[in-house]
Amino acid sequence: MINYWINSKDIRNGIFIPKYYDPEIKKELENLKETHDCISIGELVKKGIIEHSTGDEIGKHAYGTGNIPFVRTSDISNWEIKTIPKQGVSREIYEEYAEKQDVREGDILLVRDGTYLIGHNCFISKIDKELVYQSHIIKIRIKMVHELEPELFFLLLNSEIVQQQIRAVQFTADIIDTIGQRFNEIIIPIPKSIELRKQLVESARDSINSRVAGKAFIKHCPRIIENILLTGDMKAMEEYSALSLEQITELATSDTVTLEFGGFNNFTISSKDIVNNIYIPRYYDPTIDEELSNLEEMCTLISLGDLKKNQLIDYYTGDEIGKMAYGTGDIPFLRTSDFSNWEIKYNAKQGISEEIFEEYKTKQDVQAEDILLVRDGTYLIGTSSMITNFDDKSLFCGGLYKIRSLDKEYLDPYLLLGLLNSYIVKRQIRTKQFTRDVIDTIGNRLDEVIIPIPKSEETRRAISKIIKTTIESRILARQSINELAVKATEKNN
Repeated sequence: MINYWINSKDIRNGIFIPKYYDPEIKKELENLKETHDCISIGELVKKGIIEHSTGDEIGKHAYGTGNIPFVRTSDISNWEIKTIPKQGVSREIYEEYAEKQDVREGDILLVRDGTYLIGHNCFISKIDKELVYQSHIIKIRIKMVHELEPELFFLLLNSEIVQQQIRAVQFTADIIDTIGQRFNEIIIPIPKSIELRKQLVESARDSINSRVAGKAFIKHCPRIIENILLTGDMKAMEEYSALSLEQITELATSDTVTLEFGGFNNFTISSKDIVNNIYIPRYYDPTIDEELSNLEEMCTLISLGDLKKNQLIDYYTGDEIGKMAYGTGDIPFLRTSDFSNWEIKYNAKQGISEEIFEEYKTKQDVQAEDILLVRDGTYLIGTSSMITNFDDKSLFCGGLYKIRSLDKEYLDPYLLLGLLNSYIVKRQIRTKQFTRDVIDTIGNRLDEVIIPIPKSEETRRAISKIIKTTIESRILARQSINELAVKATEKNN
């Protein structure tokens, strides 16, 4: 908590929110003026260096009409758009907004409205081919790249001093927080050193491309794995690995989470086949059995429950520590929304104290190479991510399963993550999903989900290797972006 005095003549536009005038931010910007050109976003717009605009609200009736992503605030995480956004729209609706929104590679999308998500942003990449974005998001485009490179602006936008300003100008409008037009007041400290700028841009470009290549693989991985599981042949993986980023971009498709639910079908079953009084048609989807039957030749089909009984894996849910614990510290308390593209968000929404962490850490025992999988929710159920050395000091909520491989020779964690993200497994999870009280869940039905494990040891190792390499390269690139954002606003530059 800060306290300070300001003169009444310094009050601007009738704003009486203390954090809006935070003297620490003003002091920090003053200190940067020797090595940086400090200029507001509004001034950058006036000079024609950048432009920005907001998206559109297309109406809920448009949701689920197709697979072109409708990007919402929750779809932006770790500086990129999720590979499988929640909502999709038809090509007809996309065409209606495409020219107006005009999203291109190198644009930046920034969350304007919300609460915790305000200030989150992403760099539009080659594989973000077609999308529509909502009105709570600002699209920023660098018009004069010789004056301000998009990669440099992206780094500065994610620097501590700029993110502090975003929080300082945030206010409540009706029932939602926003930064509104105050976005134009934010000061961007641009390094004066041309050499430093060149270094920052080149390094940022490499890191962004590394993450984009990894994201492209994550997006395409379910199809590759399905092919390998069916044929037992690594050819599809080898061919994909040999592609350039431009070629991968051509392969990329627009997918949304609705693909996991499968298509509509009708069928009949005998009453004797009803299990545990479950009368949800999709629970008995016959196409699942057909697909699994096709995989039997090349794979060992075994349920997660049996893998657990045989002590090949172990899994259990986390704890609800209570909202009073939120914000008591900086140790991540991981919730269902803290996942993105197989990794934990670098800025998890809720943090807890060291004392609370100590209370639960032995019981939860979070370790690198554990997998977290969403148990409760709606669209997020079945989403999974890998714990790394960067986020093993954390706790996780009761709506998540923590899955650990106990026999890494047979079922490596990275192989398991890949299998959990195959279409046949994700579709099974969706068929087991049901509503309990006011929330959807898979509950204990996770035990029933069949995992197709390749019989070939060589195949298992090959799948594991490429997934591990992908995750590690993306995490290192993410850390690099963090470090570059710090370097961009260091006073001694």
